[in-house]
Amino acid sequence: MEPIWKIAELRQQVAVIDGKQAPHIVLQNARYLHSMLKQWVVGNIWILGDRIVYAGERMPPALEGTEIVDCTNKTIVPGYIEPHVHPFQLYHPQSFADFCGQLGTTSFISDNLNFVLSLSNKKAFSIMDDLKKLPFTFYWWTRFDSQTDMQQEEEIFSNTSIVEWLERQDVLLGGELTGWPRLLHGDDQMLYRMQLAKGYCKKVEGHFPGASERTLARMKLFGADGDHEAMTVEEVERRIMQGYAVTLRHSSIRPDLPNLLKDIVAKELPIFDHLMMTTDGSTPTFHQDGVMDKCIQVALDAGVSPIDAYQMASYNIARYYNMANLHGFIATGRFASLNILQDEWHPVPESVLSKGVWLKRDGQRVHQLATIDYSAIPALQLDFSLTEQDFQFSMPFGIELVNDVITKPYNSMVPKIGQLAEHDESYLILLSKDGSWRVNTMIKGFATNVQGFASSYSNTGDIILIGKNKEAMTKAFEEMKAMQGGIVLVDKKEVVASIPLSIGGTLYDGTVETLMQKERLLKEALAERGYSLGDAIYTLLFLQSTHLPYIRITPTGIVDVLKNKLLLPAMMRS
Repeated sequence: MEPIWKIAELRQQVAVIDGKQAPHIVLQNARYLHSMLKQWVVGNIWILGDRIVYAGERMPPALEGTEIVDCTNKTIVPGYIEPHVHPFQLYHPQSFADFCGQLGTTSFISDNLNFVLSLSNKKAFSIMDDLKKLPFTFYWWTRFDSQTDMQQEEEIFSNTSIVEWLERQDVLLGGELTGWPRLLHGDDQMLYRMQLAKGYCKKVEGHFPGASERTLARMKLFGADGDHEAMTVEEVERRIMQGYAVTLRHSSIRPDLPNLLKDIVAKELPIFDHLMMTTDGSTPTFHQDGVMDKCIQVALDAGVSPIDAYQMASYNIARYYNMANLHGFIATGRFASLNILQDEWHPVPESVLSKGVWLKRDGQRVHQLATIDYSAIPALQLDFSLTEQDFQFSMPFGIELVNDVITKPYNSMVPKIGQLAEHDESYLILLSKDGSWRVNTMIKGFATNVQGFASSYSNTGDIILIGKNKEAMTKAFEEMKAMQGGIVLVDKKEVVASIPLSIGGTLYDGTVETLMQKERLLKEALAERGYSLGDAIYTLLFLQSTHLPYIRITPTGIVDVLKNKLLLPAMMRS
């Protein structure tokens, strides 16, 4: 393992204590949260480079060239940690970090799924190493499965590949275990991968929505350490009783946090030291009013004590992942990632230090994270066009959306010829991005009047086509193809909304703020045409996801998840 600070750097840091060198920054008269004492203390925080070299009552003996910041009447807390990030929800890791840093979130623990599906490990690791150079902290988890049915899954998610991820110092855990039913059904491959993670002293994160006490106990024995799927206070208690670390969720499709915390406070459960919070990969517009700062505000509004609220977004996470020596704690030796607040009741920081770099001062952005070269991610080059054969819909059943992400099968009685009437059934095609195969069915409940819709944003990066008019669907496809990836909505032969996703066909090359505007316009246009569910972006993402019930459209065909049965295989295109 590589040391974080070299010997020469450590000598310089000690020289500051000895008065032989001046620190770069001193936060003077600071009222700050001491995470171990769980108290507010007053003192001075000395910073050299990216590290706190001292926090306590003293001032440095040498101050030549030091930036002294008077923090009288301010409150300082550790930089917030987002412990469960999917940094590929239209935005990409650097753009989302740049946005979050302005709101005090200075560390991510992130999903690696997009990297695994689009890059060799060598190329993925090169991008991750570039991200590490930014004044922001990126940690990762490694997937054990694709959360859908893929024809080359074992090739992509091989044991050799997973070990290469686990060997990295910045990979903290394995999971999330979306494929856990396979484990319960006797899949020793999954169990072996969990054991690999344990062998590298990594945590294993579950994904157990609605799990019974029996299921939780079995998964704990197999090696799961934590879970973020509790939707009621009873489910929180069930996980705590089985010894799980519990991450409470506040996301665009599961905004559970307010009610969970109110119920925990009402029941006076003494468990806040064992809770964390996450926004769980929410889509861009959900973050227009915050990220982890938003979760902290929800906790304060629910009656959680300020110290517990901040610890759930910092120290609790750092302690659980065995990195409280570096994060979530304002004390000697930690990274200088700090939020200066008006007071503990206002979690949006006035100023943000991340690894010793000012990202924000007195309410104004003063640093933008350097851009990252994502050119290693292959561009989406669609070298084929749709034909009449691609619009053959002969199936008697289709996929019905129960809500944003849950589906069930239904019998489709509508004629599948030409323009469909204004009802809630539409054509649905999943099309291979290399043009080799397609899956055709109907979708019910997506919208009542979407004529043509195309998206290269999906679980696997393959193409989703939805609509009532085959010509409009073709135009949406051609527009999306011309953009080298994106989401396109066509009505009356015109593009009415679009999001270009030029990085690999799945990621927006621009700021999160601009992306929010484009996403908002798309969602408004879909709503005007009968989309009435909560989050269309998540609908696209989860149409293929076999970790959710009941019926999914995947690269292998249409799958009944509960019965583990292929209902209709994908068809090869001529």
